[in-house]
Amino acid sequence: MVAVNYVGEELWSYFNAPWEKRVDLAWQLMEIAEQLTNNDFEFALYLLDVSFDNFAVGPRDGKVIIVDAENVLVADKRLIRQNKPENWDVWYESKFDDCDKEACLSFSKEILCARVTVDHNYYAICQNLLSRHATWRGTSGGLLHDPPAEIAKDGRLEALLDECANPKKRYGRFQAAKELREYLAQLSNNVR
Repeated sequence: MVAVNYVGEELWSYFNAPWEKRVDLAWQLMEIAEQLTNNDFEFALYLLDVSFDNFAVGPRDGKVIIVDAENVLVADKRLIRQNKPENWDVWYESKFDDCDKEACLSFSKEILCARVTVDHNYYAICQNLLSRHATWRGTSGGLLHDPPAEIAKDGRLEALLDECANPKKRYGRFQAAKELREYLAQLSNNVR
């Protein structure tokens, strides 16, 4: 027996929503990545299957919800600090995967469970949902495709998304994710 609960439309159904709505959803996705990675419980929850159909948007409150958490890796940061495996305190940057399929991610479960500071969730959200590298059901460009002219001309959003998905600087994704969260909050007036 399988029990299911309708929690809202798939994130995919918002792919062509008005710009302001997509910005709000993108901000929420980046906040989810942050909360799953850094929290008071000292457990990192790494999303291993990130695609448009694994998230939904609540019909009443417009909140993004993870609806398929079947592929989540849990890392106990306290235990990592206690056991101190090799390179445990070296920041880990996920490797960009330029594949020709939908929702590609490359990761090492061993490394995710052996490092305290990991950028995997930012990488997964940026690459598979937000940036120009995101492809789904024959589309490309990610949730933040076709920004308004003034935002496109400014270039900041595209630069942050590119650095978040495929960093050019060492530890660039960490900084890009932080700045992207702040920029999306500013764009959607979600400063809370």
